[in-house]
Amino acid sequence: MSKIRNILITGITGFVGSHLAEYILKNHPRVKIYGLTRWRSPLDNINHISKNLNLKWGDLLDPFSLKEIIREIKPDVIFHLAAQSYVDFSFLAPVSTLETNVVGTANLLEIIKQLKIEEKYNPIVHICSSSEVYGQVNKDEIPIKENNPLRPASPYAVSKVAEDMLGYQYWFSWKIKTLRTRLFTHTGPRRGDVFVESNFAKQIAAIEAKKAKPIVYVGNLKSVRTFMDVRDAVRAYWLLVTKCIPGEVYNIGGKETMTVGNMLRKLILMSTRKDIKIVIDSKRLRPSDVTLQIPSTNKFQKATGWSVKIPFDKTLEDTLSYWRDFYQSKSG
Repeated sequence: MSKIRNILITGITGFVGSHLAEYILKNHPRVKIYGLTRWRSPLDNINHISKNLNLKWGDLLDPFSLKEIIREIKPDVIFHLAAQSYVDFSFLAPVSTLETNVVGTANLLEIIKQLKIEEKYNPIVHICSSSEVYGQVNKDEIPIKENNPLRPASPYAVSKVAEDMLGYQYWFSWKIKTLRTRLFTHTGPRRGDVFVESNFAKQIAAIEAKKAKPIVYVGNLKSVRTFMDVRDAVRAYWLLVTKCIPGEVYNIGGKETMTVGNMLRKLILMSTRKDIKIVIDSKRLRPSDVTLQIPSTNKFQKATGWSVKIPFDKTLEDTLSYWRDFYQSKSG
């Protein structure tokens, strides 16, 4: 596509959004970055780069403010990352999850459609879906390809199916230049502590800081995941909007596959404490779970030349260091 001058990131204060902004600032410093954020969103993840960002206060559920923001800045690319992304919470609050993820995405796409008609504005729009849309796959469907059946196993996954299909529909019906990704398990520094890798790392860091007993509480350790670093993911997102074909969907995922239990054992081996025990907490078990997620990323690699660069051990070390720094700052 033509030269990218400015971009808008929805969800810029979140985990992936903050890493994407960081990546673009470092590698494409001439690109002007705008971020959509709600007034109540914590800014911790972007405080270190905030002076180089242009934040816009708005809400995906308020189409009036959203339209004014997009009309004002006319971004060449919109990375739509904002979402209620916690699977467990979606079981407790399915309506809120659907409203945020589905209605919010529909508002965004509808506004772009209106501005295309009114002002011939036609940006690239990245719709961030999720590997959760595939649900519980059969063993003979591994590795999972983009044409695999969608069997969402949580309200969150249902919302992501809807987002995904809205992205396709607005391309098919209105030729809005959407690109959809289905991102598999990813983690790294600043990952929220409700997500399994970060949660385990935080528990271990708390034990090392003598803030907790030497016990890591866990849910289902038998689930199989292919893990990747968020910093590889955001590099993939940039390649997506510069090299890929609108209307298409792409899997993005890592190459190191293991059970959640083996991932935990890696973290424990990195700890300075050698007396850590593992205890199952029934509250951490989901009503339904997705236990086998191994992606085929051939389509995306062929389109962009992307490949994973960061070893997963490095990802885990950096995540553990992030939580060690967190407890050190609390005690200082």
